[in-house]
Amino acid sequence: MPPSRNAEGDAVAGKRHEEWLKQADYDMDTAEFMLGGGRYFYAVFMCHLAAEKAVKGLYQAKLGKPAPKSHNLVLLLSGIGIKPPEGIAKFVARLNQASVATRYPDNIAALQARYGAAVTKAIVSGTKEALEWIKKQF
Repeated sequence: MPPSRNAEGDAVAGKRHEEWLKQADYDMDTAEFMLGGGRYFYAVFMCHLAAEKAVKGLYQAKLGKPAPKSHNLVLLLSGIGIKPPEGIAKFVARLNQASVATRYPDNIAALQARYGAAVTKAIVSGTKEALEWIKKQF
């Protein structure tokens, strides 16, 4: 039986989790670029997106099926049945809360005040640590 193919005709059977990880790494690079350019809340958004894609890749690899269409990192990790170490779990919960605010901002000035350089730098660093942990779970 030939591998399943995506809309572009690329083979994807058994490889989707690898694509999720490539995109997570790309998004993490983008977060760092945004941090360097002073686009702080967008850096936070990209951190969440990177973590989400890595978790969805892990979900696919562990369970052999696509992850639910959710942005909730805690829900996705729970669905896999793994629990991160306490520090990473707390960070993921914090990053999870930033998702909606940075994805659909109500007030840009408020977000700019909330996510300054120091806070965003800490979030970028925490996301890198979380991604390292996620990758070790494969």
